[in-house]
Amino acid sequence: MSELLEQLNEPQREAAECTEGPVMIIAGAGSGKTRTLTYRIAHLVENGVDPYRILALTFTNKAAGEMKERIIKLVGSEARNIWMGTFHSVFARVLRAEATKLGYTSMFTIYDTDDQKAAIKQIVKQLNLDPKAYKPSYVLGRISMAKSNLLGPKDYMENPEIYQTDIDAKRPATGQIYQMYDQRLHNSNAMDFDDLLFNMNVLLRDFPDVLLKYQQRFSHIMVDEYQDTNYAQYLIVKKLAARHQNICVVGDDAQSIYAFRGANIQNIFNFKRDYPNMHLFKLEQNYRSTKTIVGAANSIIARNRDQIQKELWSDNGEGNRIRLMRCADEKDEGNRVADAIQDARLGEDAEYRDFAVLYRQNSLSRSIEDSLRRMNIPYKIYQGISFYGRREVKDALAYMRLTVNPHDDESLVRVINYPARGIGQTTMDKIRVAAADNDISIWTVLENIQTFGLPLQSGVVQKITEFVYMIKRFEAQVATVDAFTLAKQIVYSSGIIKALREEDDPESAERIENIDELLNGVQEFCEDKEVEVPEAPESPSKGIRTLDEFLQQVLLYTSEDKDKDKDANRVSLMTIHAAKGLEFQYVFVVGMEEQLFPSFMASSRAEMEEERRLFYVAVTRAEKQVTLSYAQTRFNNGQRMGGEVSRFVEEIDSQYIEMPRRKEAPSMPSSMWNIGKPQPKKKLTPVYVQRGPAVPNSAATMDGIMVGMRVQHDKFGTGKVLAIEGVGDSRKATVFFEGVGNKQLMLKFAKLTVIGN
Repeated sequence: MSELLEQLNEPQREAAECTEGPVMIIAGAGSGKTRTLTYRIAHLVENGVDPYRILALTFTNKAAGEMKERIIKLVGSEARNIWMGTFHSVFARVLRAEATKLGYTSMFTIYDTDDQKAAIKQIVKQLNLDPKAYKPSYVLGRISMAKSNLLGPKDYMENPEIYQTDIDAKRPATGQIYQMYDQRLHNSNAMDFDDLLFNMNVLLRDFPDVLLKYQQRFSHIMVDEYQDTNYAQYLIVKKLAARHQNICVVGDDAQSIYAFRGANIQNIFNFKRDYPNMHLFKLEQNYRSTKTIVGAANSIIARNRDQIQKELWSDNGEGNRIRLMRCADEKDEGNRVADAIQDARLGEDAEYRDFAVLYRQNSLSRSIEDSLRRMNIPYKIYQGISFYGRREVKDALAYMRLTVNPHDDESLVRVINYPARGIGQTTMDKIRVAAADNDISIWTVLENIQTFGLPLQSGVVQKITEFVYMIKRFEAQVATVDAFTLAKQIVYSSGIIKALREEDDPESAERIENIDELLNGVQEFCEDKEVEVPEAPESPSKGIRTLDEFLQQVLLYTSEDKDKDKDANRVSLMTIHAAKGLEFQYVFVVGMEEQLFPSFMASSRAEMEEERRLFYVAVTRAEKQVTLSYAQTRFNNGQRMGGEVSRFVEEIDSQYIEMPRRKEAPSMPSSMWNIGKPQPKKKLTPVYVQRGPAVPNSAATMDGIMVGMRVQHDKFGTGKVLAIEGVGDSRKATVFFEGVGNKQLMLKFAKLTVIGN
């Protein structure tokens, strides 16, 4: 046996040693997939295979780079000649070498998304088509679908089913746009990313000499994450491997979660059909997680009918059972997650970087972010941006800020032509000059647009006047209308929602969800009487929470996003899709409710099984502890809706999960009992509610309050004791109150009620 392979366990070593013929390695979560693939390639080089004849395909440049560096350390610098990289980077290299055969030069350009959209816009304009109907995002989505299925413009236009779909969508010219777009790319000596796969297939299909050349060159082919390949990638790999059939694919059907990107799980299921003499190896020892987490993961995925059977196991300790938190609402969920992070960090000497909060959809991060900020817990949004930093949320907030302060130039410039209302850049340049020359705000110029006599068309002046009137109409209601009512009016009257609905962008639905979540936050603010916000003594808004008060709170949140501290010691927040391939000691999966996870869009068995695989991926990211949470009620479109725990939670074998004790369940919000009924307006007159038997403030009671206890204060609400100092009547407690912050209280006078540990 090779000394190199002695560092692998037996199944890993067997897979690495089998270098001839078709090989499929089913690598369970945390089983050392990358290690096995790395040593397999190193073993090939060590045994005399020319690195130049090895092709290794991955899905990320980072994975390829790290793997190559590890191979170089194992066998030396000659490993630099391995053809290793992403599908797109490797095939771009081939296409540059063979470009003339397809009518390109080797210096062809690769278009990014912005280049693609600009080209589509020009074509739509050239054809005198309605730009609202033929949005670039929609057209490019259709073209990408066609190319991924190897359908060129001619095939697209001659396919009656596709043509009928475009007619039904009232976009019958999509095929013609595709044809002109394809020609424009050729004329510009350019390809887009889909072309790198499409044209590689064309090259291998139409030029047998080229196919033979690369079949002979690549004696050994390896493909990582094979379950994520699409039809175009599958076909290329199959053609290249046809001569030697030394093809090794590595993957895990249980982690196939990218169908929405075109990934076809059947590719890994059908490998045996394509190669009947294949060798199958299963990596089933999980090195990452506790036995409990691994057992739970097995019980989850066992529910799927379509799978390659395997049984993960672990030599690690038993570990804690999966914890389920039943929360009253999303705010309670955020607070409990933040509390649990602090408790684990202090009690188990963990770092913030050891924690991850995962969610099925981005909008769920809002309440988590709010709670982490209130607790001063640093966090980062992985492969994304902070909720309050998302484009659509910033657009909505800009309108709200402009409503409260029309002289806010930055907010004004951001939204004056969004949605598009015919106030273009040239017009704004003239207005900016007038404002600068007169040392006044842009708003002042807009308010007095006729007075300034700028060289503007009458139609543009009318659009400006309408915009000013709209903002003034919003502004007039700031002091008299509650924040939620006005915010909702702003979002809908400004046209933001309408514009997003008309985008026909795959991401537009999620953007609308994020704005809905912002409105949910405003509604929460209006209902939360514990948050103290400065109020002017003579304010006519007494008794309601106004928009300017909400913005004061949000401003504190968003300003923290600008912190230049680059410390990586932060809690990670991300979607489950973004978490694939990562690992953390502690993982929280929030929003475990029916309609959220599994998604309400999962209607077929295949879609439900992918949702279950997604849950499997979430659970197997954890090393020590998994915590699941669900809310009994959650705001949706400004209405509080009841929720029930996800079926996936109930599918976990009972021996692996700790269900919440009934006495620990949070009280149901009073609003839950009156869903759908009009509620009378309440004044902000303090009403103190004793949440337990009154406890006299004796010395014995004061001595009974300890660090870590949860307490109730008549004014500040629910809090947690962080520190205690002093003795006797001088004894003081530092308590963190949700929505208020830290308060130092004399225990003799504080009237604290202990409500839990």
